[in-house]
Amino acid sequence: MHNRARFFLVAGGLIAIVFLLVYAGVSLTSNLGKSKAQVSAEDSVKRLLKLYSRIEVTTEAPIKGPIDLNPANVAESLPDIAKFSVSVDNATPDFVEIFSSTEKSGTGVDGWLNSVANDFNRAGIQIDGRPVSVKLRNIASGTAADYIRSGKYIPDAYTPSNELWGEMVKASGVKAELIANRLVGNVPGIVLTRSKYDELVAQYGTVNVRAVIDAVAGNGLAMGYTDPFASSTGLNFLVAALNTFDGSNLLGDKAVQGFEQFQANVPFIASTTLQMREAAKSGMLDGFVLEYQTYVNAADFKSGYVFTPFGFRHDSPLYALGELPRTKLDILREFARFVAQDRYQQSARESGFNGLEDYRSELPLPEGGLLSSAQKLWKEKKDGSKPIAAVFVADVSGSMAGEPLNRLKESLLQGQKFLGKDNSIGLVSYSRDVSIRLPIGKYDTNQQSMFVGAVNSLQAGGDTATFDGIVVALKMLQDEIAVNPSVKPLIFVLSDGETNAGYSLKDIKELIEAYGVPVYTIGYNANIQALESISRINEAASLNADTDDVVYKIGNLFNVQM
Repeated sequence: MHNRARFFLVAGGLIAIVFLLVYAGVSLTSNLGKSKAQVSAEDSVKRLLKLYSRIEVTTEAPIKGPIDLNPANVAESLPDIAKFSVSVDNATPDFVEIFSSTEKSGTGVDGWLNSVANDFNRAGIQIDGRPVSVKLRNIASGTAADYIRSGKYIPDAYTPSNELWGEMVKASGVKAELIANRLVGNVPGIVLTRSKYDELVAQYGTVNVRAVIDAVAGNGLAMGYTDPFASSTGLNFLVAALNTFDGSNLLGDKAVQGFEQFQANVPFIASTTLQMREAAKSGMLDGFVLEYQTYVNAADFKSGYVFTPFGFRHDSPLYALGELPRTKLDILREFARFVAQDRYQQSARESGFNGLEDYRSELPLPEGGLLSSAQKLWKEKKDGSKPIAAVFVADVSGSMAGEPLNRLKESLLQGQKFLGKDNSIGLVSYSRDVSIRLPIGKYDTNQQSMFVGAVNSLQAGGDTATFDGIVVALKMLQDEIAVNPSVKPLIFVLSDGETNAGYSLKDIKELIEAYGVPVYTIGYNANIQALESISRINEAASLNADTDDVVYKIGNLFNVQM
């Protein structure tokens, strides 16, 4: 009996060993002939399906809602001007208010004009026997142009980074008189890694916009640039690129076709310079655009990168806006003369300005209407031949009840006006469980109506399973890619950032990395750090959408990415 038991034990062990060997052999041979990428993709699919199978997912019946066919109203979406801080306050009753671009009216090395303005206000300058002063408001050039062109708020004067914005303001019907064509010198540039710069010199003999564009179009350079609706350098680069394709007609067929080919190989368009810099630090880009003053103050870029100037100079022109009384015009002229003094131009050099003085703009200055048309062209062609498929993931947990959910709904209903009609969208909501409110579909009038209906039906309650919602969105996008392989997938998560149910970031981080889907996050009274950690995985933007400017910020984000 004892021998018989030993026989079965040994036999069972041999069977187990044989089974394991066979299983291992099948596992090994199943991957023979496959690349690492193929194996990784198959593993990602298995992982996604496994995670998805453990989530309670429901699909809601479509609900149609009334759609607003009117175009987006920029003035309505802009927050109160108080949202943008006054960097220098006026010191006298007689003063001018100036919108100033952020690289010169911010803090630290970006606060040069603040120091000059404070000195001006202390100088006791008088006009008609009365002391005068200036008031500076720190606001990005593109955002300032939106306020002025829309009529939402028009200051006395405007000093953007370059004259392109001044031309667009003029084209909008607002009088803009050039008081000074330069307050301080600056230059936009293409910043390339040293190795890529040397490679382009060897291939093209030089590095300029033409060489960079050819390299990008030929898949030899991974380059990013900033939103030409908001960024001075991004707008400058757009014009320079179109000019490269056809200098005689920036919007002609030749220019449009060339731009489409180029844009099809651009991996990254950033909403802000900060996002662009973070993407560059991650190593995903060989090159990007940046102002020289920022470049020389960034130690992490100066050592390993080469700066090549392009386009129009960024010399901070000063414009008087509207029909100003003579006193205000005189204040502006006095201020321009004050700024031009040698000691202030020297202090500007110490802050990184007034470098590359020999560089001259390569192009004739376009009129504002042409620039607006170039922006519209960019919006239509920025994704090349790749339509977007995006899933919006809305947090409807109990912590979003009240004002946060109301703002989320407003964000989506107003922001959807910026979505391109050739794109496809879907909507997911989540609390403890996940609901597919709208399957992915082409953003036509019918889909828009169902999107509005789905958003209006959102109600808050329950726990927060943010990462479950992202998994469901990933699954929807992979199903869409199986049908339409050419689409570019995106996810937008709208949440307060708190997660207390379902999967964790650790559970799904590798999956998000493997699929490479950018996850843009928009926070409502949020734990912004938690949301930023999600967006950083694939270099997407994270917005802190407080109650003042959520609609404007989201409109800008959708304008760039959709």
